[in-house]
Amino acid sequence: MTRHVSGSSVLHDAIQVPNMGESITEGTIASIDKEVGDAVDEDEVIAQIETDKVTIDVRAPAAGVIDNILVSVEDNVTVGQTIAEFTPGTAETKEEAKQKETPADEKHEAPVAPTPEPKAEKKEAKADDQATPPPEPTPTPPSPPTTEPEAEPTMSKGERTEKRVAMSRLRRRVAERLKEAQDTYAMLTTFNEIDMTNLMNLRAAYKDEFVEVHGVKLGFMSAFVRAASCALNEIPAVNGVIDGDEIVYRHYHDVSIAVSTPRGLVVPVLRNVEKMSFADIEKGINTLGMKARDGSLSIDDMTGGTFTISNGGVYGSLLSTPIINMPQSAVLGMHSIQKRPMVINDEIKIRPMMYVALSYDHRLIDGREAVTFLKRIKEVVEDPRRLLLDV
Repeated sequence: MTRHVSGSSVLHDAIQVPNMGESITEGTIASIDKEVGDAVDEDEVIAQIETDKVTIDVRAPAAGVIDNILVSVEDNVTVGQTIAEFTPGTAETKEEAKQKETPADEKHEAPVAPTPEPKAEKKEAKADDQATPPPEPTPTPPSPPTTEPEAEPTMSKGERTEKRVAMSRLRRRVAERLKEAQDTYAMLTTFNEIDMTNLMNLRAAYKDEFVEVHGVKLGFMSAFVRAASCALNEIPAVNGVIDGDEIVYRHYHDVSIAVSTPRGLVVPVLRNVEKMSFADIEKGINTLGMKARDGSLSIDDMTGGTFTISNGGVYGSLLSTPIINMPQSAVLGMHSIQKRPMVINDEIKIRPMMYVALSYDHRLIDGREAVTFLKRIKEVVEDPRRLLLDV
């Protein structure tokens, strides 16, 4: 925090762009939440800065009053740049300061009510009005023929219009990364389908008790995360990554969960899911989801990740080919659940089915490994008892 002295010898403290994380040196002002003269409390949000990874809050270092704002929305700023100045101390708003400057006699001076005119004066004025002859009307020139005013142009239903807006830093970065993944990886996608009957029955039987015990709802994502962790143990190449001329095999499972936000796609990370229970996973996903929606994800929440799960089914997607989240080597795509006729023990039965897709880097992962990995996820989700028996 830097202190400046203005021309009136008043000390001002500078509010500067904070450190935004490793490799991030600049950002764009996304919003300014305070105005000049506003009182702020310590650690209160003054503005938000959007970077190519996360949105950073700029907070007041102490309580005080905003004296000057030096930037505008959509301005580019760098780490350490001063974006506002404030006077620390007791928070006093601009309106309170004006009230203090008003003299006491002006504050208590009662407004003077207008004195009604006597009736006699009113009568005299009326008589004078009647005695004075009205002025002769000035002849007006003949008016030109009237024409209807031109109507303002309105947009018809069939009119072709365009709107051009600047891409946010986050969306530009996501676009670069997705295209880079397509250009770098030998990307291939394999598909399978999962019978969700047993998992849905398990959820229906224990969802109320699960909420009472753990304070969080039981969803389908926790089962897929646990199933993915089991499959990563058996097929370590899916959890690996190419680094130059070497392959790095990670013995921990940090699963990135793709979340769509108004500002773009983000992939916060659940760390060490191999050690997590269903409740731990659901709580972690809820926490990361709330942070993503309100823009409070930190750099640590976004850094890392060895495998990604994307659930397009929440938007009704039936089938897709997800793009790998660099520098990872694979991504699992979940989709919507639909009832379809299936052959079970030579009988046609209606079952809730979900298509799943695994996109993978064929430079590192062979087809056999990819198919085996997705088949393992199918086996665990279709029969969750395997997680208890470790089979």
